[in-house]
Amino acid sequence: MVITGASDGIGAAAARRLHRDGHRVVVVGRSPEKTAAVATELGTDAHLADFARLDDVRALATALDEAYPRIDVLANNAGGIFGDPTKTVDGHEKTFQVNHLAPFLLTNLLLDKLIAARATVLQTSSVAARAFGRLDLDDLEHDRDFTPERAYGTAKLANILFTRELHRRFGEQGLAAAAFHPGVVATGFASESTSPMRHFYRSPIGRAFMTGSERGADQLVWLAESTPGTDWTPGAYYEKRRPAKRVNPQALDDALATALWDRSAALLT
Repeated sequence: MVITGASDGIGAAAARRLHRDGHRVVVVGRSPEKTAAVATELGTDAHLADFARLDDVRALATALDEAYPRIDVLANNAGGIFGDPTKTVDGHEKTFQVNHLAPFLLTNLLLDKLIAARATVLQTSSVAARAFGRLDLDDLEHDRDFTPERAYGTAKLANILFTRELHRRFGEQGLAAAAFHPGVVATGFASESTSPMRHFYRSPIGRAFMTGSERGADQLVWLAESTPGTDWTPGAYYEKRRPAKRVNPQALDDALATALWDRSAALLT
C-alpha cells in the first residue's frame, strides 16, 4: 500500500494503522526528516517527492514501479491549501498542481501496474469541494478569480471528478476508486496558507471542533482494507463511511469528469 502525504497528519496515522494490521506500507512524503521518521518507526520503505515539482512525481512513479512487483492500494493523500497564487516550476498554480495534477499524473504513470493488481485508488478530498469548489474548464487554476479557499475547493472537486472518471474508464478492468472527506482534522493543514482557514485551524475554538489524526485516518483505512463492490461503491465520494448525501452538483457531472480528465492529460503533455 502506497500512501502519499504520509509524513504527518492522517497519512502518517493511516500508515501506522495499516502497518499494525499487517499490511506492507510504503510512505511517501515531501519532508526528508518527517518521512524518514515515519518509515523508521514502521520499518518500511520511504520515498520523497514534492508535488509542486512534476519531475519529482515522475521520478517517484519510476521508483515505485521498479521497487514493487505490485501495488494493491494507492492512496493519493498529499495536498493542502496555500496562500496567494503561486506558479510552480511547471507553470501551474500550486494548489491545483499539488492537489490534482500531481496525483492525476502519478496514478496515470502507475496505471498498468494498478490495473494488473486490480488495485484500489483513493483520493483524499474534502467537504471544501461543496463549500468552495467551482470548476471552469477554461480557468481551472482560477487565474481570474483566485482565493485560497476557492482554489482548494475546486482542486478537491477535481479529486472527486477524477475518481468518477477513473472508475468509468477502468472499473471494468478491476480498478476500484473512491474519494473521501476525512473530517475536520487537527493537523498542520493550512499552516502554509494565508487563508482565514489557517487561523481557524490554529485557534483553540477551531481545535475544539476538530477530530484527531487517528480518527481522521479511519475512512482511508476502511476503504483500503475493505472490499470494493461489497463494502463500498467504486467511483463514489464518501463521508463517514457512507456515500455523501450533499455534494457539489458539478461532482455528479459525467461529461465534466471526462472533459477534466482530457484537459488534465493535455496539460501534462
